[in-house]
Amino acid sequence: MHLAVIVLAAGKGTRMKSELPKVLHRAVGRSLLGWVLAVVEPLEADETVVVIGHGADAVVEALPP
Repeated sequence: MHLAVIVLAAGKGTRMKSELPKVLHRAVGRSLLGWVLAVVEPLEADETVVVIGHGADAVVEALPP
């Protein structure tokens, strides 16, 4: 069976009153996106897709290789 994980990471974060994309805000030393990716890692998915939008360049730079 093929397992794919889709992470929705396109939020602008308007209510956070910040130019930083919502998923790049940090909590306990890790970006919010980093926390989500760490949680899905043990699933050993065949494919992980991160849907990006606002601040796409910064989000791509923050993704692990």
